[in-house]
Amino acid sequence: MNILLLGSGGREHALAWKISQSPLCTQLYIAPGNPGTAQCGTNIDLPIAGNFTEMETFCRSHQIHLIVVGPEEPLVKGVYDYFKAAHIANSFGEEWLGVIGPSAYAAQLEGSKAFAKEFMLRHGIPTASYKEFTVETFEEGKHYVLNHALPIVLKADGLAAGKGVIICHNHIEAITEYEMMLQHSKFGEAGKKVVVEEFLTGIELSVFAVTDGKDFVLLPEAKDYKRIGEGDTGLNTGGMGAVSPVPFADAAFMNKVLEKVIKPTIEGLEKERIEYKGFVFFGLIKVGDEPFVIEYNCRMGDPETEVVMPRLRSDLVALLAAAAKGELQQVQTEQDARFAVTVVAVSGGYPGNYAKGYPIEGLDQSTGNTMVFHAGTAIENNSVVTNGGRVLAVTSFGKTVSEAADYSRHTLEGIRFTKMYFRKDIGYEFE
Repeated sequence: MNILLLGSGGREHALAWKISQSPLCTQLYIAPGNPGTAQCGTNIDLPIAGNFTEMETFCRSHQIHLIVVGPEEPLVKGVYDYFKAAHIANSFGEEWLGVIGPSAYAAQLEGSKAFAKEFMLRHGIPTASYKEFTVETFEEGKHYVLNHALPIVLKADGLAAGKGVIICHNHIEAITEYEMMLQHSKFGEAGKKVVVEEFLTGIELSVFAVTDGKDFVLLPEAKDYKRIGEGDTGLNTGGMGAVSPVPFADAAFMNKVLEKVIKPTIEGLEKERIEYKGFVFFGLIKVGDEPFVIEYNCRMGDPETEVVMPRLRSDLVALLAAAAKGELQQVQTEQDARFAVTVVAVSGGYPGNYAKGYPIEGLDQSTGNTMVFHAGTAIENNSVVTNGGRVLAVTSFGKTVSEAADYSRHTLEGIRFTKMYFRKDIGYEFE
């Protein structure tokens, strides 16, 4: 089948790498892709969010059978709904499978913190206690914040480019941020509603599933590292590395995740007749021995995808096709037993201001145990150059977490670009 993959980061390179290995994939197109995805298929210049008519035209002319969505924006803006419309879907032919992703309504699980919290409350899914406030209830919220136990978590309701969550350690800071969000539009439209949440103490991990809205299969779990500095210090980033499997997520804990989080979520989708055919990202925190949901995402995470896809031994295209057809009850998945560790190389200055356009050397180091995934790269004058904050993700296998981390770090030491930085402690707390 012919497949169109949407996105341009490290997540999309890992997905393209996995999709291209499937004997079911005839032709893979990536919009817009990057120099790494170009090694797996054909990059195309195509708008992926907003007006989907150009995408429809491309799908018709290139006989696309399946659209796989990487980032969240096309989902929130309704790419699933656009191609689900009868006058479009019925005209694509019998081999058309549709879009891997939720409807725009279901994508509110990621696009609206309040929507997700209300869904969890309805279905008894463990999460931090919370209340939500708007400009109209500002004074009530102010009183609530002032009397809330510390630390306190403030979340912009909508998508805020990963910056809409603030943890406050004193009430003056909390009231200031609360006012900035609601009265001064700190996060624009995303902050028109604010979720005020209990702070949970524990260790975080990410669990992934593919669902057809009724059944599901689990993918390998992962733990990512958000802080820029070693020892988990400094500013939050999009992710500096990830490990899979997660050593502290033993069988007993994962069974709790299955019974208390995943099954109730998928059953909730079915009960509420919410259309959802695709990836579900469960952002969890382990508090003691209990799982709590921090957030849902409606797509794969980044850089977690860079360890999840290498560990998935099953055919990803077959898995996604089954989801699209509503046939996941017939599917089982296999996972590589080895540990995988990805370490992200970033531009100097990230997550603040950084320069682009620096040539990258040493990229040809992929082996049987190590893969180099492109994230923020581009081609200039026939050379690969930096084109983003997170530039590369190097993933390696090992018998232990530390062995896999050693391989990734060794590979990164052979890659060079101006002001390159990467954390050297990813995964080493599990030695």
